[in-house]
Amino acid sequence: MAQDTPKDNAGFTLPAPVSVPASAPPATDAPAASAAATTTEPAPAFDAAATTDTSSRDTLVGGVVLLLLFIAFFFAKNAYANGLVAKRVPPNKANASGWWLFIFLASLATGVVLAAVNAHKFLAPLFMGPLVLVGLVALLLTFTSSRR
Repeated sequence: MAQDTPKDNAGFTLPAPVSVPASAPPATDAPAASAAATTTEPAPAFDAAATTDTSSRDTLVGGVVLLLLFIAFFFAKNAYANGLVAKRVPPNKANASGWWLFIFLASLATGVVLAAVNAHKFLAPLFMGPLVLVGLVALLLTFTSSRR
């Protein structure tokens, strides 16, 4: 059974199909017979990038990003509290409201960073449920404590 191959597939040929009757007993004593019955395929190429564990590096990068965001949120907290004081809110209430804003932003950022680091593990309700609950409570307290 000869096959004509086009010139763009000059080095590619399909092996001849091997027909094994369904009622034939398996060959157990002859390794050469079983080798002849199987087709030879090249082993898949080893991809080192696919097997590299990057979880510790991803966690470190996520931690650094989270630390930078916390620093930025601290400055946003101070700006928010100063803005409330300028609107004649008492300084202790403005400061409390600023801290609640910080906690809200920190919980939101923590959830996003955890989802980016390992979505399969950290998007579970066990992790995200408390973060969302803390964030919603902090958001509610941010606005209620900023009243005069």
